[in-house]
Amino acid sequence: MPLRLLHHRDLFWRPYDMRSVWIKRKSWVLVTIVMLLCGAGCLGALGINIFPDSRDRELGQQIDEEIRKNPAEYPILRGRPDVKAYVEGIGREILASPHIEKRGRFAYTFEILADDSTINAFCTPGGYIYVYTGLLKFLDNEAALAGVIGHEIAHAERRHATRRMTSALGVQVMLSIALGENPPQLTEVAGNLFAGLGLLMNSRSDETEADTYSIRYLQSTEYYPGGIKYFFEKVMGSGRRGGAFDRLLSTHPLPQDRIEHTNRLLMEMHGGEPKEENIFAERYREFKQSLP
Repeated sequence: MPLRLLHHRDLFWRPYDMRSVWIKRKSWVLVTIVMLLCGAGCLGALGINIFPDSRDRELGQQIDEEIRKNPAEYPILRGRPDVKAYVEGIGREILASPHIEKRGRFAYTFEILADDSTINAFCTPGGYIYVYTGLLKFLDNEAALAGVIGHEIAHAERRHATRRMTSALGVQVMLSIALGENPPQLTEVAGNLFAGLGLLMNSRSDETEADTYSIRYLQSTEYYPGGIKYFFEKVMGSGRRGGAFDRLLSTHPLPQDRIEHTNRLLMEMHGGEPKEENIFAERYREFKQSLP
């Protein structure tokens, strides 16, 4: 169904369906006017996301289905439910944070991808989270993994992918998808997202916001809130050379100001001192030894 702008006659010349038309479309009238005046990029720059939560979950579900059809590129770890349970247990503790807003609305599922050469994790719209074995073997303590998982959850919670779509897609395409009037277009967008996970390539501002929320989420857990800084430190200390780090930094840019921002937040919140009882290095070492 092609997009049709709301005309005043839709509201006043057809009394038999006036209420249903108004309820369905009233929230889009102002958005349409703003978009016609300044374009989709204006909304994105303002941090506005035209997509409802349900579209995030639909997109994520479709990408998840494509990932499962492509084991050559996304090899889901099989036969090791203990590894998945370990990662999911950390994720579930973070999802219990009072700062989580989409609990019950987003899927929040966890899968392990059996690829030691990739040091990364990613989250689709709607909360489908994937962690590579390369990342699990790269980290040195459980708090660091919790920090990374909290960071990925934040990308879903803050709806970074669909917010970028609001900026990137054309006005008519975006509104037709958001209104649910063009299901094939939603499928096409999901396919484009899946192809290289292009719109999962995060901006510097997205990364900084996800870092901030990761720290907030971890405050209510058993973990040191600044767990993600151990990931930063190890990446920076590695010299960031090679294909594994190139792939990581293509989706998660790591400028020095991200590290400084994290340290500043930790100082402001007085998050306590890192120690074995909140970073769990020994427990994590035992877990790593069990990895295939």
